[in-house]
Parts: sequence; structure tokens; C-alpha cells
Amino acid sequence: MYFFCKVCYNINTEEISEFAKRMVHIMKTTILGRQTAVTDDLKEMIEKKLRKFDKFFGEDTPATVTLKKTKRKEIAEVTISYRGILYRSEVEEDTFQNAIDRTIDHIDRQIRKNKTRLSKRLRENAFTPAPDEPPVEEEGEFKIRVKEFSVKPTSVEEAILQMNLLGHDFYIFEDSATNQVSVVYRRHGDEYGLIVTKKD
Repeated sequence: MYFFCKVCYNINTEEISEFAKRMVHIMKTTILGRQTAVTDDLKEMIEKKLRKFDKFFGEDTPATVTLKKTKRKEIAEVTISYRGILYRSEVEEDTFQNAIDRTIDHIDRQIRKNKTRLSKRLRENAFTPAPDEPPVEEEGEFKIRVKEFSVKPTSVEEAILQMNLLGHDFYIFEDSATNQVSVVYRRHGDEYGLIVTKKD
């Protein structure tokens, strides 16, 4: 024999909707591991911490988290793409958890420092302050120094050599192999990066 009990409550549908949003992570997160295994606990921790950005970005916003392990440090790199803007931070720490905390705090702080410029690019009411949220001073007017630079055809190796001789952190050049305007830059340690421009 079965007994059914029907109890009626006054339920606010908007509250249910907000609760559901908090329970489901709206971003599409890809987690990659280099020289390290991404455990289920680590994945769960990362996805939970990234929920902090749900108020800024819309559904299905792609977020890529790359975890790298060296002999001494653990590195977390977070990249989020939303409405044509990239939000990125890379941090070295003793643990992945500390590195993730710092990358998220860094991205969050940069968003808040530029909230006037980003207000129309992010979700509505994205900057409604939480009760326990410390204020962040906004970035002022950009001070732009214009410098002309001749882009010369050269190889990637020669561009890196020229960058090092100038003592700069990046160098713009025309790749003699592809005829594309590219940028080499200094990364952590003895590594270098190459940015290849392209038109969408």
C-alpha cells in the first residue's frame, strides 16, 4: 500500500532559477595537463573555483585551464574568451590549488579595474558588488606612447637574437618564411614564444 502526501509551498521561481545557475557551471571548461595527470579532485576544484566568473560571462563561454609541472613549481594558466576579448593569467606556485587561486584573483581584479570599459561587453549586473567583496580601484585613462617601428623580413631565430640584443621582452618582425607579421616574446625561464598574426 502506498501513501501520497502533497504539500504546497510558496516558491519563488526566480529564486529557483538563480539557485539552479549556482549549481550548474555555465562555462565550457577544458582542462589540460602537461607533465602531470589531472585527477577528478583537481578537476572538480578548478570547475568550482571558476564559477566565480559565471556572473561576468554568458553560457557556453570557453575557458581553457592548462596545468604544467616542473621540478620545483606547479603552473596554472587560465584563458577565457568572451565576445572577442581574451582574459588570461599564468601563475607559478608550490601547488596547483594556490596557482589556480592566484590566476582567478588576477583575472577578477583586472576585470574590475576595467569595469567601465567592459561593462557593455559582460553580462548585465556583472559588477553588482557582493557584501564581502573588497573594492578595486579602476584603471585611469590609458597613457599611450606612440613609437614607429620598421618591420623587416627576418627569421624567427634572428628576431629572438635581435630582441635579446635590444634587451626587450618582445620583438615585432616580418617572418621571412611566411611573409606574416609576427611577434617573438620572452616566456618564463629560457623559453620563448611566437605569435603569428592572421585575419579572421
